[in-house]
Amino acid sequence: MDKSFCCDFKAQQPRCFHFAYRVLKLWLFFLVFIYLLVLSLGEETSANDNKLIKIGAIIDADSRIGREEKTALEIAVQVFNDNDSNEHNLSLHIEDSGRDPLLAATAAQKLIKEKKVKVIIGMETWEEAALVADIGSRAHVPVLSFAAPAITPPSAASRWPFLLRMANDDSEQMKCIAAIISSFNWKRVIVIYEDDAFGGDSGKFALLSKALQDVDSEIDYRLVLPPFYSLSNPNKFVREELMKLLINLQSRVFIVLQSSLSMTIHLFENAKKIGLVGRDSAWIVTDTISSYLDSFNSSVISSMEGTLGIKTYYSEDSSLYKKFYPKFRKSFRNEYEEEDNFQPGINALRAYDSIGVITQALKKLRSTGENNRKPVLLKTIFSSGENSTKPLSKSIFSSNFTGLSGEIRFEEGKLSHDPILRIVNVVGKKYKELYFWLPGIGFSMNLVKNNNESGYVGDISVSGAVTWPDGLKLPKGWGMPTNIKPMNIGVPARTSFEKFVKVEDGKHPSEKKYGGFCIELFYEVLKVLGYDLPYQFHPHNGTYDELVEKVHNKTYDAAVGDITILAERTKYVRFTQPYAESGLSMIVPAKSEGSAWMFLKPFTKEMWLVTGAILMYTMFVVWFLEHQYNPEFRGPLKNQIGTALWFTFSSLFFAHRERVYSNLTRVVVVVWLFVVLILNSSYTASLTSMLTVQRLEPNITDIEWLKRANMKIGCDGDSFVRTYLEKVLEFKNYNIQNVSSEYTYEGEFHSNRIAAAFLEVPYGKVFLSHYCKQFTTTISTYRFGGLGFAFQKGSPIASDFSRAILKLAEDGTLKSLEDKWFAPSPECSTNVTDTRTDSLSIHNFWGLYLISGATSTVCFLLFLTHLLRKYCRLQEDYVGNLSPIDESVWIKAVRVAKYLYHGEVCIPDEASAAPQAPNTIDWSSSTLDYETPTHINMQELEMTSQAQNEIEVR
Repeated sequence: MDKSFCCDFKAQQPRCFHFAYRVLKLWLFFLVFIYLLVLSLGEETSANDNKLIKIGAIIDADSRIGREEKTALEIAVQVFNDNDSNEHNLSLHIEDSGRDPLLAATAAQKLIKEKKVKVIIGMETWEEAALVADIGSRAHVPVLSFAAPAITPPSAASRWPFLLRMANDDSEQMKCIAAIISSFNWKRVIVIYEDDAFGGDSGKFALLSKALQDVDSEIDYRLVLPPFYSLSNPNKFVREELMKLLINLQSRVFIVLQSSLSMTIHLFENAKKIGLVGRDSAWIVTDTISSYLDSFNSSVISSMEGTLGIKTYYSEDSSLYKKFYPKFRKSFRNEYEEEDNFQPGINALRAYDSIGVITQALKKLRSTGENNRKPVLLKTIFSSGENSTKPLSKSIFSSNFTGLSGEIRFEEGKLSHDPILRIVNVVGKKYKELYFWLPGIGFSMNLVKNNNESGYVGDISVSGAVTWPDGLKLPKGWGMPTNIKPMNIGVPARTSFEKFVKVEDGKHPSEKKYGGFCIELFYEVLKVLGYDLPYQFHPHNGTYDELVEKVHNKTYDAAVGDITILAERTKYVRFTQPYAESGLSMIVPAKSEGSAWMFLKPFTKEMWLVTGAILMYTMFVVWFLEHQYNPEFRGPLKNQIGTALWFTFSSLFFAHRERVYSNLTRVVVVVWLFVVLILNSSYTASLTSMLTVQRLEPNITDIEWLKRANMKIGCDGDSFVRTYLEKVLEFKNYNIQNVSSEYTYEGEFHSNRIAAAFLEVPYGKVFLSHYCKQFTTTISTYRFGGLGFAFQKGSPIASDFSRAILKLAEDGTLKSLEDKWFAPSPECSTNVTDTRTDSLSIHNFWGLYLISGATSTVCFLLFLTHLLRKYCRLQEDYVGNLSPIDESVWIKAVRVAKYLYHGEVCIPDEASAAPQAPNTIDWSSSTLDYETPTHINMQELEMTSQAQNEIEVR
């Protein structure tokens, strides 16, 4: 048996070996086939990879904005891939960051290392963009961000060399918000923002603060909300914070800089519930919040009614947008059926344009150069390593085209142009677009193309189309008083002059009675305000500076009283239009003005001198015209001078008895008598006024004398005057006495405790209206801003009060109140200090003197000319036949002078070669009226005709 088995086995052994060999060959063939198949598939995959450009996108996929961006990116990629002329396709790899910067950074590393993307786009917040840009710069991967920092860092280009920002910074947006605040005349605002991932506001607050300062507005309060995800009960937290604003602050203009979608919903819903939306409130949101408007449902939109928002403008009329919009609407509706708004936002357009930047860069690389340069560039893009993206990055940075979001051109990693903004207004359950904001121009209702540098012309206007909640008028932006919460008004209870403000106790211990000029003026203002103003007075027992400080720290809403407007106080409160002028006056005891030389005071010293000069000149002219022919003016020289003086002076008081012969003299005398008439009348009137009206003059007029003599002075210790006297006028502290009441000043003066009192001008007038017989004041040389009411900074009620005060001043009501409260006492009904008669000066009579002097001069010259002509004629008739004799100029001058004085011609002796010089001493002697053989009397030698002519001249 064993042998037979062995034989069978040996017989079958070749057959078994043959079968195994065949099976082995079959397996080897199968393995080779599989290897070849895998190898061919790998080559095909590698070839396909060489034609595919991978793009990474980081978005918030669950938000409305993220959904819009995803739809726009897919449409842009599909449009490019469907173009058969393109040699390469785009592959889009989307990662969800949830707006978390850390998740965005993780996604960027994944896209670069695992997906091998060549470009990263997206990032809706700057915090995400900054981290992704750091990663992209290290990997040399271009990053296109949909966000930009509020303030561009100076080193941004060097720190992130591979970062491109598809959005602009916030500087222009903050200018637009400040312009809105200014156009509605809101002075104080409250800023609200949600902390970003790094615990800040990305610089928006600093930009807004600077822009508001430029329009004379300021930030009253800053409400910083923690990140939404960090709150366990966000609804309760937001409501409590808003209630603090409602209770503690009067400002009702709210600016929301940044907030997440969820936080924005809670913010406006709670603001609506507690009454901060509508009535006197106004809300303004930035483009970050405005981009949510398309995501909100109708209930959230209704809670934002009246809100003004800022959105980046883009044109819907371009052919590119008209092709894009139907595709977006269809795709978005099919993928997100729960959405009820299919309008693309600015981020969707930026997403589409970001793909356009990449495709334009690829086209530029494909068309750049010849001579085998194109294949080298394209192959570099698909290779691995740091240098693989350099050509694409360089091409992307040089982009220059017009996309859906506007002009796409970069300078130093950012868009080269400032955006045009659009103001939107939430109305009902939707929003409407209002006017534009043009960079460098301002508001405009329309965009008009022009050839200027900006490309547009702005119709500067902000009036019109804003719709406020419940059809209300323009909100005041301020918490207006109500019956439940009236305006708290501080009133000074310690006043030196009760006619301005007086606070008295009422019938009950807690009751106060308020009166005085300021209180009654307040009541008159309320009548013309045009709206009800519930208020409540509170007496203030302190200084005026303390009262102003209480308005500043919001203890009082306003202060009503005789509050002086000072530059230092305007830093803390807002004053109304002043209702009374203000300055510093010095009150001193008065003494009656009297003098032994009172008769000289009607004319000033200059007036007396000029009057004397014109009188002497007139005397000389009269003498010259009359002394040759009028016997009254002849004789010895001293008699002639006396007659001329008597004649001229006597004309001042009565008619002269001397006869005049010359017509020229009569002309001079007539004009002089007219001058005398005016001078007599003026002198008599001025002297009468001075003698009949009592005049008081201060016994102290110099502040410096008070300081040198260490004299005591008095002032109101509760006012700013004491500080002013010490710091500005430099009086010593121990020389200043506090006087608490207007009735105390008289006793202080009489007891010689003070030598002078320093009061503000309104108080000085009130004081002198009762003590005009005892005291007087000096002219105010230190002026202040006047008296007014004080309100909190930013309060619009201050402007309403100012307009009302101006109206009361214009219609005479203010003057009537002044007459009522500040009427002088009976003995001071005529303010003697204002009836001073000033001395008459030369300025009052220079025209009269000019006429008199000119008339006398003309007559003098006419007569002198006549005498000289006659002298020349006589010289020719009686001296011409004599032998010529050389004479000196002095002798000739003396002969002419003697002729003018005597009316005679001196003929020299023929026998003498040179006549003797005349004795000039005889001119001043008493024997001037003499006759000699060498002198011929003119009257004896004149012809009858010549005598007749002379009479005519006279």
